[in-house]
Amino acid sequence: MELKPIKQTFSVPYEYQLYFTKGLFHIENTLFYDIVQEYKPQGGVKILFVIDDGVDYHHKGLRAQIRAYCEKYDSCLTYTDTLVVAGGEQAKNENAHVEKVLQGINANAICRHSFVVVIGGGAVIDMVGYAAAIAHRGVKLIRIPTTVLSQNDSAVGVKNSINIFGKKNFLGTFAPPFAIINDQDFLLTLEQRDWISGVSEAIKVALIKDRAFFDFIALNAQALKERDRETMQYLIYKCAEMHMAHIAQGGDPFEQGSSRPLDFGHWAAHKMEAMTHYTLRHGEAVAKGIALDVTYAQLLGLITKKDLDHILGVMLHIGFDLALPVETPKEQNTLLAGIEEFREHLGGTLTITLLSDIGKKHDVHTIDESLMLKAMEQLNHQPITNP
Repeated sequence: MELKPIKQTFSVPYEYQLYFTKGLFHIENTLFYDIVQEYKPQGGVKILFVIDDGVDYHHKGLRAQIRAYCEKYDSCLTYTDTLVVAGGEQAKNENAHVEKVLQGINANAICRHSFVVVIGGGAVIDMVGYAAAIAHRGVKLIRIPTTVLSQNDSAVGVKNSINIFGKKNFLGTFAPPFAIINDQDFLLTLEQRDWISGVSEAIKVALIKDRAFFDFIALNAQALKERDRETMQYLIYKCAEMHMAHIAQGGDPFEQGSSRPLDFGHWAAHKMEAMTHYTLRHGEAVAKGIALDVTYAQLLGLITKKDLDHILGVMLHIGFDLALPVETPKEQNTLLAGIEEFREHLGGTLTITLLSDIGKKHDVHTIDESLMLKAMEQLNHQPITNP
């Protein structure tokens, strides 16, 4: 008897929301309670908190504030514990941090109807999201990002990851969070380099999708540099909105194809992070990666020299250092190796997003390595003529 293949097709809808607030765990602010209560109106939701140690240091009363908040709303919120984990990229580089979160999930009997709440920068959110996604095949996650970059980009997506084998995001999952909550008060304690670095992701999405948004960034470069809160809040909101719209409406939310426009500038960025042992912030590396790829695009004839100088000038005005950490031929070739690592990570045909105009992406499937080397040299040694 011939047995025919059995085939079934199913789809699973996903929904997640990004909220904006100030003073999230102030007793009078009911937003966090409302979000959890909407999930389970009858109450009794177990919650495990995980906090970035940098956030814990700069917001010394936060842990006590969280406990007091959960006690106030204990008809719904069942506080279990708060873990403090290393912040920065080191959170993703050592498996011990994932193990600590998994042990916390296990010890506190966090299940699929419970919540892990992560408070921190993008690297910590990536790592904790990965742990939550693999525990019990997925426990619910609420992200509370505390940096510009995590509030406008990394925490509003659907990916979680850690680094291994010296490669960025080699282990990871696609698992949308239950919710993201941006509390702008967390931004007030950021170092200047962290305030600036997240702007690179807004520049990225503006350059590939929205010239008017890039014009806004150019017009407000000084205000962004000088930490104007209203200007930054608009930038975060617009960038996050465009990022989430791309995921929901771009036709490839879990990246099954080869084109990754939201990774514009990232092939070089990821490699430079590893080359500098992660002393470069992710956003700083993205700025350098964008600068390299727009320089290469100009050498290819895709954009004009005027547009190149305008883009680089805006980035310099905001405060980015665009010099690449490559001077010797060996370092240049190491950076070039990031192209194949990028292709391997994404799979399929090599697809690098460039620009054909400000606000218009242009995918290429081959890289002229000699021309890319020329772009490196030009970026490092030729002054910008229109800063």
